[in-house]
Amino acid sequence: MTVVVYQTFQIKQENFKEGIENIKKLKEYRNENFNHKVEILTPITGHDHNFSLMATYDGLAEMELQNKKMFNDEDYLEIIGEFFIENIVQGSMDTQIFRTMDDKSNKKEDS
Repeated sequence: MTVVVYQTFQIKQENFKEGIENIKKLKEYRNENFNHKVEILTPITGHDHNFSLMATYDGLAEMELQNKKMFNDEDYLEIIGEFFIENIVQGSMDTQIFRTMDDKSNKKEDS
């Protein structure tokens, strides 16, 4: 089953331009170097500086494998370090993990 990781965070107002550039760099690096898809979600309503990342994996095991690869990658650690330390409000990150629902019907067919 597909696993979706949904992370919300607030970009610091004083670093808004740099934060946007950094999050785009993070998305591009992850999509090019790891086996999952990352999207940036921008606000239409609500607080203007609240953004989200949505990462889609083939399953829980794939999510764990890709996370291990990411945190063993020095270039990724440099990008994510800048993101956390310089560009988002401390304590604003919230992570939720979802899985997609199976499309198969639960009805048993009579034989």
